[in-house]
Amino acid sequence: MDAKLVNPFVDAFTTVLPQMGFPVPQRTNITVKENHTIGLGVSVIVGFTKQLRGNVVYNMKTDTAKFIASTMMMGMPVNEFDAMAQSAISEMSNMLTANAATNLAGMGLEVDISTPSLSIGENFQVKISDSKFLQVEMDIGGHSVEIDIAVEQN
Repeated sequence: MDAKLVNPFVDAFTTVLPQMGFPVPQRTNITVKENHTIGLGVSVIVGFTKQLRGNVVYNMKTDTAKFIASTMMMGMPVNEFDAMAQSAISEMSNMLTANAATNLAGMGLEVDISTPSLSIGENFQVKISDSKFLQVEMDIGGHSVEIDIAVEQN
């Protein structure tokens, strides 16, 4: 996978989240992985087509998802990861991926994104790619989100 295709996703994360009231996210780690990752509690998969194909997965613990949902809902307490909280996480994933797609378009790549697919549960395999992918860990105010990026140009 071309490393230049990773930056639009990290840039989206560090640009979009502060606009929604989050502290500026910090990259804490980057790792090369193969084929799949393990669900941490809440995983959102978004696919890419056209000149770029593949997937991006936003993977986080349930407590992190509740923190994100609460922040997106102006600090409203989120005690259960219910339908409203799930909708907030899906919308965040949409916003991040749409921004990354815009960044990719700025590089001359025409891309379409799929509707986010949210999965709930821990310790299940999330297939991301048939080969290697990059896992970028981001810290948002003490909460960790893994961005699993497996995209390549057609």
